[in-house]
Amino acid sequence: MPMKATTRQALPFKLRLKAWWQGYDSAEVAARLYAGQTGKEPEPVSKPVVKKPETAPVNLDDPELPFDPWDSNRVEIAQYIWGEGYCGPGGPDHIIDMCKLLALSPEMSLLEIGANLGGPARTLADKYGSWVTGYETSARLVELANEKSHMTGLGKKAIVKHYDTETIDDFDRNFDRALAKETLYTIKDKARLLALVEHHLKPGGLFLITDFVLGSESVPGKESYREWLESESAKRRPYMVTSQDFAQLLKNARFNIRVNEDVSASYINIVNNAWKGADKVAAQLAHQDDGETLLQALLAEAEFWSRRARMLESGDLRVWRFLAGKKGDRPVMMSDW
Repeated sequence: MPMKATTRQALPFKLRLKAWWQGYDSAEVAARLYAGQTGKEPEPVSKPVVKKPETAPVNLDDPELPFDPWDSNRVEIAQYIWGEGYCGPGGPDHIIDMCKLLALSPEMSLLEIGANLGGPARTLADKYGSWVTGYETSARLVELANEKSHMTGLGKKAIVKHYDTETIDDFDRNFDRALAKETLYTIKDKARLLALVEHHLKPGGLFLITDFVLGSESVPGKESYREWLESESAKRRPYMVTSQDFAQLLKNARFNIRVNEDVSASYINIVNNAWKGADKVAAQLAHQDDGETLLQALLAEAEFWSRRARMLESGDLRVWRFLAGKKGDRPVMMSDW
């Protein structure tokens, strides 16, 4: 006898995850399945929509927004999706490929803004022998990052320090290179931090940046952008600019811009490929003692990234890459790269 479905029954996790990722309301999908099993004419599922968060709306004018969004569950889920030691898109191979522009060597030091769990720092220290000092706003991630560096024998070559983006006024030393991977968009006073990085780069030093930017100046007027901004602010509030504005900020900080390009297409592919394996992650989590809690964390993270993916695919949000150079004592030749 076939099992009877009701709209009150929970949608199977795999379908629920897929619905959330594609922007459909899971309750509507469940209703459609029920209609199909009962032989009734199914009601049309509405077009993809951004699911409203179940938490209270975020007051975007509140200066006291949540500071550290990384609880233990989110940290664990992030590594299931992105890889050991990583909190976002791009594992070791991607980091090595993107950092070829920095021409790192064992004699060089690297400043990383937004070090997260230290995955990129350890990857670069291991691959190139460079000395990496990362700065991270999440105290939880700083602690875990340094534990992982110590466990992998890179405790002295991949160090992560805690800092406040709005109050830091010194990086303790000067560096040959600098890296900021999708982190500057959360910094309100970008001009101040860019000037600080420039000050602590040695003459001829290079600064590689990938970051989220607005697709156009008209985007902030859209309701979809307002909804995205509210959902992001529950984790860390974005302070968005266009790629043109970002380039001007770099020039104002006395950087020469060598690379200025849209890398959104490759970034979207990385995100989508990582989340293709989410159902396998769910199957693993289901067998753990705290599986239900982690499954809910997985769904929340899927919702968070599905919103970002839709904003990127619409063109309202882009991922941009800059390679900026500090003016040196002599002209920098291509052979120096």
